[in-house]
Amino acid sequence: MTTRPHFPAHLQPEHWARATRWLVRKALAEFAHERMLDPIALGRGRYAVRASSGAAYEFSARVLPLDHWLIAPESIVRTVGGEVRDLDALELFVELRADLDLGPTVLPLLLEEVSATLSAQAYRWSVHQPKSSELVGADFQLVEASMREGHPCFVANSGRIGFDASEYERYAPEAAPDVRLVWLAARRERATLAVGAGMTRERLLAEELSDGTLARFERVLAERDLSLDDVHLLPVHPWQWDNRVTTTFAADLVRGDLVLLGHGDDVHRPQQSIRTFFNTSAPERSYVKTALSVLNMGFLRGLSAAYMEVTPAINDHVADLVRGDETLRASGFDVLREHASVGYRSPAYDAAAERGDPHLKMLAGLWRESPVPLLREGETLATMASLLHVDEVGGSFAAALVEASGLPAKEWVRRYLEAYLVPVTHCLVAHRLAFMPHGENLILVLRDGVVERVIMKDIGEEVAIFDPDVALPDAVERVRVDAEPPMQALSILTDVVDCFLRFLAAVLDEAGVLDAEDFWGVVREVLDDYEDAHPELAARLDDLDLRAADFDLSCLNRLQLRNNQQMVDLADPVGALAFAGRIANPLAEPHS
Repeated sequence: MTTRPHFPAHLQPEHWARATRWLVRKALAEFAHERMLDPIALGRGRYAVRASSGAAYEFSARVLPLDHWLIAPESIVRTVGGEVRDLDALELFVELRADLDLGPTVLPLLLEEVSATLSAQAYRWSVHQPKSSELVGADFQLVEASMREGHPCFVANSGRIGFDASEYERYAPEAAPDVRLVWLAARRERATLAVGAGMTRERLLAEELSDGTLARFERVLAERDLSLDDVHLLPVHPWQWDNRVTTTFAADLVRGDLVLLGHGDDVHRPQQSIRTFFNTSAPERSYVKTALSVLNMGFLRGLSAAYMEVTPAINDHVADLVRGDETLRASGFDVLREHASVGYRSPAYDAAAERGDPHLKMLAGLWRESPVPLLREGETLATMASLLHVDEVGGSFAAALVEASGLPAKEWVRRYLEAYLVPVTHCLVAHRLAFMPHGENLILVLRDGVVERVIMKDIGEEVAIFDPDVALPDAVERVRVDAEPPMQALSILTDVVDCFLRFLAAVLDEAGVLDAEDFWGVVREVLDDYEDAHPELAARLDDLDLRAADFDLSCLNRLQLRNNQQMVDLADPVGALAFAGRIANPLAEPHS
């Protein structure tokens, strides 16, 4: 008897139509923001985008500071040859291929990423999720799994090329699955374990694996005449085991350089970053970040074995700097150290592949501190990405937090900015240290709906030190970046102002909580207070000129549409940026 193929339940017309309108709205808004499209004003808040193919899109919109297009989704009307047609996100990109300069090497894969993003969004619409008001004070992982938006700038932001429909339900963060990691033993001559300050190999194993799990693994090793002393333990994403390790590294398994130990006993939950797992069995245990050779937002989400060798040292350096700074301590700002990492080098691939090759990023992992032990009585956690979350009935999580706090909206925003904007700005100004401080990379510590402090994560791969003169340990030298002050300033003006605060201002404005102009007024006041409190940094502030009238508009979608298989060379992140002129800076003092 043959079984009928599984049909994904979320692929229903009503969910697809809703996901389509969501994605078309985002594409029109972000491509207009990045000046790839130039909407024509029709009057009375109506605009039109007319493609060279003959298709046209008309919609109602308000344009907020930073050229943020707040488009009413139900107002979008598509016409082709003068006839009204249903919205179709795939057809949108085909119709705009000339206008967006989408060549034959980019467009087919882009359509696949768009289709996968639509599917992910349709899934989110198909399952019951809590209202935003119900997420206030909710469990950390419930908030994590309830997020609908993904990266706010990228249009094709949930591609995950490599997952099939059943794997999506088993591994996607919005499906909130329980996952048990696969564990391998890698012979020590082929693997490198690096640990940070205060950590040892023995302590790592004792803290992250139970006695029963270790005993089980030791029995498997004994059958191969090996012991724990002969190997390093390597956590592996189950998808990676099924789809990469058993084929790409089959020879290594046959030789015994890699030994399958089995699944771990702890239950983990995938995070918004897909390849990072939170331990739900023992929340005080570390996050585990694994290599995952799935294409998402312009990158295969692997982990470099070479990078892993210096990751703990980079984290220690950054943590010491942050924890030794009085201003940062006063704000409560902290980092979650990646305090141990492991990478495996297969001899054949190591000899054949050049730096950056995906084959060198398939077997590595790291352990990152959990934020749970840092909580005090009455505090809860939420990803900062949640501040942009809007539920299926239009309820804003940020607006719900403001209401729960009982504070005036301006005061709530001020406290949030003092916890987030001030510390990341101070790191750049005082220490020439820049993070990648987007929503998914920060964790909010909340009390009664108010942001008390924030915790930064994902340090090893996404931090930069712009100081050409400071002495750095050899292991940390990799993160030194040569850039002039205007480029350094973009780590705030682009990554914080344009790629996060722009969206938060729009969410609060659309919710009727705080007008966008008033929001930016609070941002300027907070920066005024910071500058007044640090006269010793006046010269450095002048060099960075964060309050300039305008700044270079750095465009993420332009990067992805230019090369959606290797969006940026991580060894030269500055040189890979794509710009589209300059944009008015909302941090500048408005003209009277």
